[in-house]
Amino acid sequence: MTDRRLLLVHAHPDDESSGTGATMAKYAAEGTHVTLVTCTLGEEGEIVVPDLAHLASSEENRLGEHRVGELEAACKALGVDDHRFLGGPGRWRDSGMMGEPTNDDPRCFWRADLDEAAGELVEIIREVRPQVIVTYDENGFYGHPDHIQAYRVAWRAFELSGDPSFGTGEPWQVAKFYFLAMAKSSMRRIAEQMRGTDFDFFTEESIDEVPFGSQDDEISTVIDGREYGAAKLDALRAHRSQISQDMPWFVLSERFGPEGLGLEYFRLVAGERGPAGRQLSPEDWGLGEPFDREDDLFAGIG
Repeated sequence: MTDRRLLLVHAHPDDESSGTGATMAKYAAEGTHVTLVTCTLGEEGEIVVPDLAHLASSEENRLGEHRVGELEAACKALGVDDHRFLGGPGRWRDSGMMGEPTNDDPRCFWRADLDEAAGELVEIIREVRPQVIVTYDENGFYGHPDHIQAYRVAWRAFELSGDPSFGTGEPWQVAKFYFLAMAKSSMRRIAEQMRGTDFDFFTEESIDEVPFGSQDDEISTVIDGREYGAAKLDALRAHRSQISQDMPWFVLSERFGPEGLGLEYFRLVAGERGPAGRQLSPEDWGLGEPFDREDDLFAGIG
């Protein structure tokens, strides 16, 4: 298959780099048309560097405007040249964390009309005609309202894009729909390596209790983007207002090299599962048996 087109739907600038950066860089380098859709400008993000504190969230959306530039730099690091803001820059505002007063702002993405927002994404789908869509699961991976809404919008657009009675443009049926995921076994390995650091977050017992992460038998696909770990790190560095050099990604890269960030996990939730690909051993941060996982998001697509 030579004409591959991958579309990813993320909630805020920096989500693309932390969650799917290696995958995006890998496919872009291989000639796949990679389209990133970001749903907000991330106006409610927490600024982590003092010299940018003046950009704190305000009616002027100064942080959001700044993060547009950070996202452009991150996409360049990943080799991605097709990026869109859903509905245009600033159409929907960052909703903030669940339970915050910003959830009630009528401009926020959490309050967006589902079919209106999905209609904007349908237009992009029908233009780009991706075979594969990637976004979060029903819980938005960890419960952020904008991540949950990104899932709802992406799934609704997936349903509607092939319906000729909806919207304009030629209908397009996406072949496969994935949730980005984190394998519990990978979380355990990371926790072991973080013992004694400032990121000693999890005990063996607590990993099974946190409201994110997938059991290994739920993981359908493992993308080996270790060759692109350095590109992922560069993309993370581009999001300077949100990500500092002492955050876990950089600690991991110091211990394992940039390639330690390159394995990314996915769950296929619509479409036909493709044949098993090359599997990695647990020593390589693979998942071990059963050896029946895809190693390509386009596996099985003719």
